[in-house]
Amino acid sequence: MPQGTPRLVITDVQGRRVVNLTGPLVTLGRRADAGVRLTSPQVSRLHAQIVVEPDKCVLHDAGSRSGTFVNDEASAERVLSHGDRIRLGTAQDVEIRFLVDEDLPTERTAISAAGELRQIAALLDGLRALGSGRVLDEVLALVLDSAIEFTGAQRGFVMLADAAGRLEFKLARARGRITLSGRNFETSRKVPEEVFATGQGVIVRDLMDGDLAGIHGGTVALGIRHVLCSPLRLVRYVDRADQRPEEKPIGVMYLDSREPGALQSASARSGLETLGVEAAIAIENARLYREALENAKIEQELRVAAAIQRALLPAGSRTGPFFTAAAASVPCRAVGGDFFDYVDLTGGFGWILGDVSGKGSPAALLAAAALGMFDTEAAYHTGTAAVVPRLNRGVFRRGVEGRFITAFYGHLGPDGVLTYSNAGHNAPILVGPSGPRRLEVGGLVLGAFEQAAFEEERIQLSPGDLVVAFSDGVSEALSAGGDEFGDERVVASVTAAAAHPPEEIVRLLLADVHEFCRDAAQNDDVTVVAIRYDGAASDR
Repeated sequence: MPQGTPRLVITDVQGRRVVNLTGPLVTLGRRADAGVRLTSPQVSRLHAQIVVEPDKCVLHDAGSRSGTFVNDEASAERVLSHGDRIRLGTAQDVEIRFLVDEDLPTERTAISAAGELRQIAALLDGLRALGSGRVLDEVLALVLDSAIEFTGAQRGFVMLADAAGRLEFKLARARGRITLSGRNFETSRKVPEEVFATGQGVIVRDLMDGDLAGIHGGTVALGIRHVLCSPLRLVRYVDRADQRPEEKPIGVMYLDSREPGALQSASARSGLETLGVEAAIAIENARLYREALENAKIEQELRVAAAIQRALLPAGSRTGPFFTAAAASVPCRAVGGDFFDYVDLTGGFGWILGDVSGKGSPAALLAAAALGMFDTEAAYHTGTAAVVPRLNRGVFRRGVEGRFITAFYGHLGPDGVLTYSNAGHNAPILVGPSGPRRLEVGGLVLGAFEQAAFEEERIQLSPGDLVVAFSDGVSEALSAGGDEFGDERVVASVTAAAAHPPEEIVRLLLADVHEFCRDAAQNDDVTVVAIRYDGAASDR
């Protein structure tokens, strides 16, 4: 054997390292106490051993399950020569060279290049699995598993920034694709916070150096010594050479180990930078995908809620022995805070139109509660003077902060007597022979004060007289130029259509509002109720 120190040059997922063969026996395998420890799953726990003699080194297979090969030849026992390539079983991700000469720059370069290619292959194998169709936790697991396999680290975790820019612990993994809880991953936030703030990766070669042991006491107690923390940066590439790519930090990836492995190598740092960029894109895609799923779920729930709300409202058209009624309600969102209802009473016919402050689901819930209260109170109490105060107390006692209801309640008798009370609502329009007038008598909005007083007005209607109530979504509808439809246009539209049946009056008023607004986005619900007094049957 040529003169020189015999050694093994090993290249695997942990990087490139040199092991001098100085002892009488050097073992190779996955066992923790192996002289040359290899992490590839294709390597047996005790795979092979090298007997070092003064003039030769002899390789022996140690009864491995898949054999030992020298220069691709199966070898149960073999005297090693300078430059021999050793392969343990089917492990293609491990290359071992036996060298003796001191200076072999060409061979070292070749070994290093082969190692880089294997590392890149391992990296890309993990990245290939990342896709926008995966949920966030699965993407994070793939990122961590790829990084741990690539570097040979013991464990790792990912922290992502929330909307306020604070790092949140998301997922931790250990070798063997084992998920760890945050409680089982004790470490200081100092390193991750520093990496996220500066955008620069940090390598801690030994936590026992300086004052780091005190900061990372829990980590050191576990035998962890070496740390690598890398930023996750979302890079948005550009279309032209004169533009600069945009970078946005979204979190950090932290790895640590009892053994240095490749955590300190240049290839690990450059590889993790590549992984960090690709992982950031995959994580962002997964976030967007999850948001899309959540939005789709919310939309489905809103569709169900809208169907329920429509079911709570009565059919728009209603015809009685002395009246004809029609109504329509169009929420500006899936669900809204406008509501209307009819009630058939022994002494006549009642109806309500209400508008809950605010929009969306909270307003819709209070509107549903108000409909239930109205149905109960109107059925058991006669006259608006009794019903409206009871509705007010019911809304007030529910104590929904910042929510109140404007409402108009009208009661029409067979004799044409209209009794109404207006609780802070847009004044409905009464159209009769003497022209239009507004119905404004009443009181404050419902729910503002528990003991609020409400007045009522009684008006004698003639056959053919018309009452049209509407929500402020009608009068306050906006044109593309920002102008309001306004009460004057409501009065003009209703007066012009007064000769038509109530159902057609409602349709024409909504058509006028739509024509006025054209394509302008609306921000309030629109509801209209029209009631015509047809006269007693004996008067027809």
